[in-house]
Amino acid sequence: MESTGYEGFDIDRSTAQAWAEFQMRLSEVVSVIDDSGDLVIGTESEPAAEGGPFVSFTAPARDTIRSEAASNAVLADAFQLGQGELTTMERAGWHAPTAEPDNGTAPTANFWTELPQEESDRLAELAVVALRDVYGVPHPVFLAPDQLAEILTPKAEDATKDPLYDDEDVTAIMPGSREHLDELLDAELTDLFGHRPIRDDEGDIAIRVGSTMIFLRTSPDAREIVVFAAIVHEIEGGRSRAAEVLNDLNCEGRWVKFQLIKDRVFATLSVMAQPFVPAHLAQAVQIMSDTADAIDGHLADKLRGRTTFDDTDPDD
Repeated sequence: MESTGYEGFDIDRSTAQAWAEFQMRLSEVVSVIDDSGDLVIGTESEPAAEGGPFVSFTAPARDTIRSEAASNAVLADAFQLGQGELTTMERAGWHAPTAEPDNGTAPTANFWTELPQEESDRLAELAVVALRDVYGVPHPVFLAPDQLAEILTPKAEDATKDPLYDDEDVTAIMPGSREHLDELLDAELTDLFGHRPIRDDEGDIAIRVGSTMIFLRTSPDAREIVVFAAIVHEIEGGRSRAAEVLNDLNCEGRWVKFQLIKDRVFATLSVMAQPFVPAHLAQAVQIMSDTADAIDGHLADKLRGRTTFDDTDPDD
């Protein structure tokens, strides 16, 4: 029996790769922005209008892009930046807020930069520094644009709505290979969320539903899609105690199974893919999301471990 290999899953590596792909997609979007539309990227949990962090892009002149990033002048108290974070912004290449016009540049309360549109790669890099390194957004799936959502991963409400399936959703398709199954998976997630999903170098797809981040991976033999989440890390309660707790959960659970791998707890759910049925995938994503979101904090406390994002709760 072929293994999907998620036992060696490295969430830090996967997250770094997701940021790299996000930066590449953002660069592509910035390269085609014109004066007909702006782009503001914030977070689902704290909108820019309420003092949350954001990065914006506008085209003030032909072939020129202006980007601004929230400073302490507009950030709510909970998001105020310390001296180290302010230094990181300026060292990265952001200009400090300006009270007076600077060489023809309008004054702004935000960090800012203006570059030729052909330097979209650099503009995307600056945005990632602000969003990830300064504002502390843990993964691109926690971001929310006001438009051009194809650069991001899905919104929570799209995946948790009541499943109402049409004929295509319940039509079985026999994938001929792993590549074919990956294509079917991408097409279904694109249809479900409105844009192509982000994959890391191992082919894992990360999606967010509520405060939960889950991953999807196809098996090498194209017979299975594994939906999984690393829900507790660095447990300190002892392997025997953890195994006992997880065994009780597995006896009570209907679809999701829990595994202890080294010092981490994984929740997993398998979707049979021979044949592939879109409705089964949608149900699996919802079941895993609901389960992981409901249990991760409780289980981390019980096993004296930590959740994936200690300080991140988009529902707060």
